[in-house]
Amino acid sequence: MIRIATEADAAACHAIYAPIIASSAITFETDLPGEHVMLERIRTRLATHPWLVWDDHGDVLAYAYAGRFRERAAYDWMAETSIYVHENARRRGIARRLYGALLDAMRLQGINQAVGVITLPGESSVAMHGAMGFTPAGIWPKAGYKLGQWWDVGVWVLFLSEPETPPKPVVPFAGLADSAELAALLAKA
Repeated sequence: MIRIATEADAAACHAIYAPIIASSAITFETDLPGEHVMLERIRTRLATHPWLVWDDHGDVLAYAYAGRFRERAAYDWMAETSIYVHENARRRGIARRLYGALLDAMRLQGINQAVGVITLPGESSVAMHGAMGFTPAGIWPKAGYKLGQWWDVGVWVLFLSEPETPPKPVVPFAGLADSAELAALLAKA
């Protein structure tokens, strides 16, 4: 089942994220944030953007969230997305369904563009983003140094809707969290 994350999910999200930090360049975070920091990230993010989890009978197997692409107000209609799946839950279709629900929630908010930032070569991430309709938008060469080497980063974009002129304000996620529309979207995901 896909649902909105709660503060109680911080430990499970941290447990999914920790081995990714330690052994890969999927994220450029190099130090474990700790459960308290993860709790604060969930709490803070949910005010403005979705943070969703895949809950399998009480076990969180994956999480996905969106956040501001940049701080300036002109970027409000764009959001960067991230998804992390527990190593034992990969290749089961969870990522695509969870990511699809995240993108649909962003559409409800009035966000018109999703941005995925992928450490290259990142074959599985590139394939998933392509399957979700994202297209390549550029490469930042040697953007990050981790695990003893420099890594290129690819940027993928997906238009969720055609931008309006002038645009309506983006609805903060907290304003949608209890809506029937979001509940229906998550129920069908």
